[in-house]
Amino acid sequence: MRIVILSRRESLYSTRALADAARRRGHEALVLDTLQFDIQVSRRNPELYYQGKQVGLVDAVIPRIGASITFFGLAVVRQFEMMGVYCVNESQAIARSRDKLRCLQILSRHDIGLPPTVYTRQAEHVPGCIERVDGPPVVVKLLEGTQGIGVVLAETTPAASSVIEAFHGLDQNILIQQFIAEANGADIRAVVVGRKVVAAMKRQAISGEFRSNIHRGGKAKPIHLTPDYRRTALAAARVLGLRVAGVDMIESSQGPMVMEVNSSPGLEGIERSTGVEVATAIIEQMERDLRAANAKSTRVVSGG
Repeated sequence: MRIVILSRRESLYSTRALADAARRRGHEALVLDTLQFDIQVSRRNPELYYQGKQVGLVDAVIPRIGASITFFGLAVVRQFEMMGVYCVNESQAIARSRDKLRCLQILSRHDIGLPPTVYTRQAEHVPGCIERVDGPPVVVKLLEGTQGIGVVLAETTPAASSVIEAFHGLDQNILIQQFIAEANGADIRAVVVGRKVVAAMKRQAISGEFRSNIHRGGKAKPIHLTPDYRRTALAAARVLGLRVAGVDMIESSQGPMVMEVNSSPGLEGIERSTGVEVATAIIEQMERDLRAANAKSTRVVSGG
């Protein structure tokens, strides 16, 4: 099969791992820079050009779209979908997960555990919002933040108000979230592929830091998920429509709470801490999905 991996840089660990896994399984893997595409929209004939040339036949796409290029990246994925190409994660599912507020709204509707959260644009509403999430302290988050960037622990109401005012001054949307003290600076990352959790790790923040992201110095170790955490991770990926997802959860007195669902989870930390070849699991899932789709189309044709 001819597989396109959408990524800004071929040298990134996750991109290399996916390309290598695909090639080991006999596929042609092309790493294409998402921003180098031209999208042509015409009647019944959607086309994609890469660096000025038609893309040609593609069997599958693995989107690795960074937050900074979400709008254009989703447009490229949608165009592949319009051309009938299988995408490991579809554009709508990526969009749901990338918008933190929309993601939490969907999880809430399906009764999936999450920290009490408030969204506001009015500075004068901030003290009341903080009270509604049992703060202070509270966690203030940028809607578009990644890897722990744009996440601030505000110990007091004036501190939270100052942070929120600063973010709003930069025309940034923010969430105010309950601080879950019993998490003790740790979270759990479960990687879902298809309908299985293929790997899980526990990340612990360094001393003096409440964010456990590996990019912020957090340490990771493999973990065996209990049934309630496994169910929560699978449910979160399912309701968002993601075939591949990194589901970040924290431990609380009320059970697992989902903090974030990532449609392009980094593979380096999870593969190195667990020893699981997550990239290979993604390629194998892609193969199963395509076989099932081909079998279904064959039955439809023969049945007609």
